[in-house]
Amino acid sequence: MNIDKVLASVGKSYYPLSAACQQELLTNAKFKSFKKGEVVVQEGQYSKKAYLIEQGCARAYYLKDGKDISDWFTFENQFAAPIVSFFSDQPSPHYVEFLEDSTAYEFSKDTTDYLCDKYHDFERFISKVVTETLLGLCERLNAIQFNRADQRFEHLLKMYPDITNRVPLTHIASYLGITLETLSRIRSAKVRI
Repeated sequence: MNIDKVLASVGKSYYPLSAACQQELLTNAKFKSFKKGEVVVQEGQYSKKAYLIEQGCARAYYLKDGKDISDWFTFENQFAAPIVSFFSDQPSPHYVEFLEDSTAYEFSKDTTDYLCDKYHDFERFISKVVTETLLGLCERLNAIQFNRADQRFEHLLKMYPDITNRVPLTHIASYLGITLETLSRIRSAKVRI
């Protein structure tokens, strides 16, 4: 996949960018490769970098009392960033890790601010990205509070049909707020149906 296809895809998902804006974004972005398991942001680190994933996937996670708890996953044509640190002057509460060998376009908060000031379409684009992220977090919180574990898993499969082939089940279980054993039972019941 090339950057034109990536930008066309994210433009459809969020908000289309003008050719001039796309060119400036590319001029200010770095194409990078990441190895499976590579952590690009540590808890407590200040980070003003975001990644538009071309190929691969990433996750954000916390460590709480020695437990690894996945907070979100992101795949091709989506963004990965330490949201708290990226948009504020706070250290990241998350780790950000690539779960597969991946390629992504890295850009800085300074680039984001510059493009927002210069291009109205980029400002709308970032607004849509942030809004979709917030809505996704609200939806996840509601699901954890009000849906059964099997319903949460079904919803995750609707969003990412091949997630069980790409993300370790331990990460999926922690994201859903359930044990690995519960996830295994849900998956076994689904296969029997």
